[in-house]
Amino acid sequence: MSCILLSRIIGAIILGIIGAISGHPLFEFIQKCFPNLVAPNNNLIVAISAAVFFILGFIITPYITIKPIEGLKKLFRKASPQTLLSGLAGLLLGFVAAAITAYPLSLLPPPFGSFMPFVGVVLFGYLFAILLASRTEDIQTMFKSVSDRIPSRGRLGGAESSRRILVDTSAIIDGRIVDIAETGFLGGSLIIPRFVLNELQFVSDSSDSLRRQRGRRGLETLTELQESKVVPITISDLDVEGVREVDDRLVILARQMNCPILTNDFNLNRVAELQGVEILNINDLANAVKVVLLPGESFTVKIIQEGKEYNQGVGYLDDGTMVVVENGEHYMNEELYVTVTKILQTSAGRMIFAKPENE
Repeated sequence: MSCILLSRIIGAIILGIIGAISGHPLFEFIQKCFPNLVAPNNNLIVAISAAVFFILGFIITPYITIKPIEGLKKLFRKASPQTLLSGLAGLLLGFVAAAITAYPLSLLPPPFGSFMPFVGVVLFGYLFAILLASRTEDIQTMFKSVSDRIPSRGRLGGAESSRRILVDTSAIIDGRIVDIAETGFLGGSLIIPRFVLNELQFVSDSSDSLRRQRGRRGLETLTELQESKVVPITISDLDVEGVREVDDRLVILARQMNCPILTNDFNLNRVAELQGVEILNINDLANAVKVVLLPGESFTVKIIQEGKEYNQGVGYLDDGTMVVVENGEHYMNEELYVTVTKILQTSAGRMIFAKPENE
């Protein structure tokens, strides 16, 4: 038996009893108001009143019991913790305002003085809760601007430690997040939603060997991060109702929590930026810290393969930048001192053209 049906039966029984009890006073009221009216039998009035209340209770009980509770549960699941705290603070402020105005309202002439204090409690509590819950972001911004103006010893460190960063599946599988975290440049705690962890587990259980290997590498990356303890890591159960795609859930959750997303997924990067969410892209970081070389500078590179053009050799820098060396095919698997002749920046990355130093 469902909860709605059970509530209908209980409500119908309760209101039916109330209707039966109200039948006799209703019969006396009809006789007083309409003395010339030939009133029906008292038992008939009681039966009709009980039946009407029974039917009414069966119809309306779920809408005053189960439905409001289910609506509140959905609302609380969708709301962020900041919004819930703001609503609670507004409710408390409303109660304070109602307590201040309770005595003046009780001095109103009857019958208003008896029920207006209660109306004030409900009205002030509701208005203040809605006001603070709907203006959560503005209130946070106001308090943040005030705290920024107050000098405090160690305040900067506290702000950095309180920064939260949502982590995407692609950043975990990539693996470079461990090295980045150990350098201390992240400056905050990493939040890994449960649905991201579930997606990582799904990838590691894939029938495709390549996907399975990538998923397992992601799980090993998480283990390394937890063991290093350089950056605090939290597995969060926060989720977004009604959204199935992991990327969409991440973006909505980042907006609710007002925190950036760490990723190297190009599509997620674009979608998040369009919605005003800050993105920490690992690929952008890698491009930013690449060695800056200018034409005419010299360095050492190992030739590991032939180039596309005749007599070319190809090597790579430590950051993965391709180096194409003219006449480098003769130095296969050797360390070669080369001079930069040209640098080509493409959408795929940077490519350096060079020639041997002794030529």
